[in-house]
Formats: sequence, C-alpha cells, structure tokens
Amino acid sequence: MSSQSVHSSAVELLGSWNAAGPEQDSLRHTYLAFLDAQPDACLRRNVAGHLTASTIVFDAEHTHVLLTLHPRVGKWIQLGGHCEESDESIADAALREAREESGIDELRLGALAQLHTHPITCSLGVPTRHLDVRFAAVAPAQPGGELPRFDISSESDDLRWWPVDDLPADDGTEIATLVAAALTQVSPGSPS
Repeated sequence: MSSQSVHSSAVELLGSWNAAGPEQDSLRHTYLAFLDAQPDACLRRNVAGHLTASTIVFDAEHTHVLLTLHPRVGKWIQLGGHCEESDESIADAALREAREESGIDELRLGALAQLHTHPITCSLGVPTRHLDVRFAAVAPAQPGGELPRFDISSESDDLRWWPVDDLPADDGTEIATLVAAALTQVSPGSPS
C-alpha cells in the first residue's frame, strides 16, 4: 500500500473512536488536526512528529502483559514502533510491530485503547514527538494455561511477561494506565 492508506486509516479510526474521557478526546482532536496538517504524519521522516503504532499484548487469561525493555527509552514499555509505507493501516502497523518484536505470529489485535504523546529522539537522531496510537491484543491460549513463548528481537534489550497487578515499579503509572484502558478492550463484552 502507501503512506496514504495508513494516513487515511488513522483519520477514519480516530474520527469514529469514542474516547474514554475528556483528556483522551482532546488528544483525539489533536491527532486529527495533526493528520490534517501533515501529509506525512504517519511516517518517521516527518520531523515535526509522527504517529506511531503500539500494542499492549495480554495473555489469553488477561492476567499478564508482554513488555519490552526498550534500549532507547530505557524502561519497560508496550511493543510498537514506526509505521512503514508497506502497512495498509495504522492497526496493521501496530500488529506488525507486535509480531516482529515478540515472535508471536498468532496475536489477535483488539480495539484502540489509548492515545499518548511524548517527546523523543528516535531513529531520526533529532528531537521529535511521537503521537502513539495504542491498541490492545491477545496472545493465543497455551496448553495448561502456560504463558506463550516469545522471541526477543534486536529491537529489545529484554522481553518479559508481567502480571497486570505487579507491573514494573520504575515506570510510574504510564503502563498501569495503559493496561487499565486496554483491559476494557479485551475483556468479555468489550467492543473489540
């Protein structure tokens, strides 16, 4: 596909998303305005900032999340990264990144869970801003209730399953807030 299809899919997704509260709705409007102003808003070459796609991956029982110790960020975060011109949609970018970074091909992508904007010096080598579109996903059930096996990619210093009620202490509340938002998307009766 092209960057235009990712851009269009982001506009469509955010235009119809029912944000959970005024802060998320404000970010939704900010993202839509950014997309309207920046034709390359979904590509890393857009130095002013760019949408990124990430995924918080749950086990089948929704009791654990798979987090990566990100080498550039230096803390445990969800899987994800930059959109590529080959992605058909922003959701496809999130799923591709989660599969690449976990080695779990059978992930089931759920709904948009949260938006988050943060400054970063990414692979461009200059300060920029990531407008992260965060999805929920569920890994396949394993025999005996075991946690799914994963492969650590070159994009991670470590990868680990964390209990949802015992997340990394050095993160503050950002991952806990994302996990809480994402749980509403993967639990029975959720809109995903």
